Amino acid sequence: MRSIMAALVFCLIALSGFPAPLLGQHTAPEPDELESIYHYVPPSAKQSVEIGDFYFRRKKYPGALSRYEEAARDDPYYAEAYLGMGKVYEKMGKGREALDAYNKYLDTLPSKKQADEATDVQKAIRRLEHELNREHKGNHSTQAAATGAEN
Repeated sequence: MRSIMAALVFCLIALSGFPAPLLGQHTAPEPDELESIYHYVPPSAKQSVEIGDFYFRRKKYPGALSRYEEAARDDPYYAEAYLGMGKVYEKMGKGREALDAYNKYLDTLPSKKQADEATDVQKAIRRLEHELNREHKGNHSTQAAATGAEN
C-alpha cells in the first residue's frame, strides 16, 4: 500500500512540472481558430427593435435609437423600426426627425388600412406639425421684429 501511495505521489510530483495538458483537459483555441468555429450573426430587424424597445422603456434613448436605426438599415421595409425612431426622436425633442420617422412608418406599413388604423401615429404627426408650424411662425416673427428694429 505504501509503495502504491509513494508511486502516486511521485507521479503527481513529476507531472506537475509539465505544462502539457492532462487527459480530459482542453487548451484554449487560437484566435484564428475561433473565427472558423464561431461566426457572428447580427440580430434580425425584429430583434433589433425588441432591444430598442428595451432601451426605450428604460429611457436610454441613444441606445434605443441606435437599435432602431440598425433595424431600418437591415430591413428598410420593417415599419416598426421607423415607429421606434419616431418615439425616440420625440422624447429627445427632435420634432422634425420624429415627424419624418412617423411618416416613413405610415409609408412602410403593408396596407393602407393599417396606415388608416394607426391613429396614435396620426395624432402624433398632427401634433408635431402644429408644434413645428408654431415654432416656424414664432421664429419668423422674431426675425422680422429683429430686422425691423435694426432699420
